[in-house]
Amino acid sequence: MIDLGISKLALIGAVALIVIGPEKLPRVARTVGALLGKAQRYVSDVKAEVSRSMELEELKKMKESVESAARDVESSVQTGAGDFEKSWSEATAGLDGAASYDDALGSIGSDLHPAYKHPKKNWRIKQKAMPQWYKARTGIRTRTQSGAARVARFRPRSTTAPR
Repeated sequence: MIDLGISKLALIGAVALIVIGPEKLPRVARTVGALLGKAQRYVSDVKAEVSRSMELEELKKMKESVESAARDVESSVQTGAGDFEKSWSEATAGLDGAASYDDALGSIGSDLHPAYKHPKKNWRIKQKAMPQWYKARTGIRTRTQSGAARVARFRPRSTTAPR
């Protein structure tokens, strides 16, 4: 890297003052400063991109190692499950003459599992869970009113008063 000390900077400034002139020197200095700032930002962006790509490569390697470990675990679980099924079928093969658990369930029938019954939900609880503003907007009644009161409320009013 270039070593710029105070004496070298003073020499460069004096030569620039003589060559460029005192009138144009501030504008040139601003332009040079702006260009140096852009160059520094570009270099920092390139460094950040290189470090990101290195981190991405490391993450890809880590992902591959985790995936391979997961595949190993999955294969070991599958072999263990297969061994368990084999030993289970061998152990239950001679019990009570039943070939398997499924056959035993088939012979028992529907006594073990009753027919499906839909759970009856309490509609009052569901009504109370609805917000008051929604009820008012959609026209859901919130107060109970007798039939006679409802008829009286919605009865058309006559234009003439009784005498």
